[in-house]
Amino acid sequence: MKYPQKKSEFRPEKLKEIAVKVSEPTELLKFLIEKFPEKSRTAIKLMLAHKQISVGDLVTTQFDFPVNRGQIVYLNKKKSEEKIRFRDLKIVHEDVDLIVVEKGSGLSSVASEKENVKSAHSLLTEYVRKFDLKNQVFIIHRLDRDASGLMMFAKSKKVQEVLQKEWNDSLIEDTYVVVVEGVVEKLEGSVTSWLKENKAFQVFSSQNPDDGQKAVTHYKVLKTGKLFSLLEVKPETSRKNQIRVHMKDMGFPVSGDKKYGGKLNPVGQIGLHCRVLSLKHPVTGKTLRIESPIPGKFMKLFR
Repeated sequence: MKYPQKKSEFRPEKLKEIAVKVSEPTELLKFLIEKFPEKSRTAIKLMLAHKQISVGDLVTTQFDFPVNRGQIVYLNKKKSEEKIRFRDLKIVHEDVDLIVVEKGSGLSSVASEKENVKSAHSLLTEYVRKFDLKNQVFIIHRLDRDASGLMMFAKSKKVQEVLQKEWNDSLIEDTYVVVVEGVVEKLEGSVTSWLKENKAFQVFSSQNPDDGQKAVTHYKVLKTGKLFSLLEVKPETSRKNQIRVHMKDMGFPVSGDKKYGGKLNPVGQIGLHCRVLSLKHPVTGKTLRIESPIPGKFMKLFR
């Protein structure tokens, strides 16, 4: 079967590439696996997804693209500048083991068994299965549906289990920007309490060490206005709804957060955005740091 391909502006002579000649008819993925045994099957598929493979002057993402004797296959060392986008979801980092996305408010991290709706997990599952129907993604770092910002997924159960087991040692930083109701006069501080969840899935805060899981949250004021404050928040622990509960404990609920005392919704979402994720990569051991800009609608409140 032939796959129509659009002409690209691919210029082999202007890029640092590896060129390999085809000696007999075969499919592209099979050819690449045979010629580059040091590269994993997943790594090669990732190069195809990033439009780093060209047959002659045609860039292709098709793993079963037919190649014939005498053709030249190029491996471009630079990834395509094109970003893969979905509605309310943008891939901001991808490697062989991990995917980091920026999620918009209103999109669930993972749909429940009773829900038949799109989620960050289902959208990424569709994406990775374009390259292999056996591919899966596994959630590592999640966000509430009405919050926004960075989330992380693993491409294998093994990587997910490693990070879940060693999360406290692997995580270097997770930083949030938060719009809260009221003017926070103390420019920085911390909140410590013990959190527990009731049968209605509401999280409560206690000062009794025997009554829940210990939670610690640090904050710094970035901007203040007449009605709201913008905070940089760094949770020391990772508990469900921790930031939202601790802002309520401070007397400054997160804007738009009716569940935990918010009365105003000036930005059309819970005023919570995950801005930085930084950790030691579970496979390479190198530091991976991803930043997301502060949402413009947050900043407009303080102009």
